[in-house]
Amino acid sequence: MGNQLKPISFKRHRFPADVIRQAVWLYFRFTLSIRDVEELLAQRGIEVSRETVRCWVIKFGLLIAAKLRRGSSAPTGRWHLDEVFVRIGGRKMWLWRAVDDEGAVLDVLVQKRRNKAAALKLLRRLLRNQGIHPETITTDKLASYAADVRELGLNAVHRLGGLQANNRAENSHLPIRRRERKQQKFKSQGSAQRFLSAHAAIYNCFNLQEHLIRRSTLRMFLAAAHRAWAEAAAAA
Repeated sequence: MGNQLKPISFKRHRFPADVIRQAVWLYFRFTLSIRDVEELLAQRGIEVSRETVRCWVIKFGLLIAAKLRRGSSAPTGRWHLDEVFVRIGGRKMWLWRAVDDEGAVLDVLVQKRRNKAAALKLLRRLLRNQGIHPETITTDKLASYAADVRELGLNAVHRLGGLQANNRAENSHLPIRRRERKQQKFKSQGSAQRFLSAHAAIYNCFNLQEHLIRRSTLRMFLAAAHRAWAEAAAAA
């Protein structure tokens, strides 16, 4: 992966690349606020303003996430779709989310509506960007999904899931709910979409299903995840 991805330029930034990478990693890897990251850096003797950390997160989070996404392994063809409401800038919006049966986030889309057009936009993005034809598409009973899979000719792979059948998609909302509370709600649709897009790729990198594997295997997978992060965040 490292030979194929162009290193990121950290030029014209006052702080070393290692400090910037650490700040971005802390913010996306754990449920931390910008203020938390500022304090953790200060504890190590690195005095950085919250606004500086915010700029790093916006700029380098998206760049690193894009490289992680290009270097990641292909998802499975068993997709789970779900939608949940969020408050953004005082308005009710909808977070549409797709994951595969191993919990990897395929796509996340913030939209103003919970209707056929919104569901269709998510499905078309998935078909365009995933590069594989779905084996199954499990959704809740929202009628918009059924209408859209018919329009796209995907009836044969559509499955209506109850609470247990669509647990993958339901559970994938939990990390975002925690972040939403920590950040005291998202401030705008655009900022929410930027954060969620970056968070999804970084979450996938470190989503190791710890409860399903032995400790020795976990250490091996975690080391591989950190190598993937280091390569994606490598400086020019």
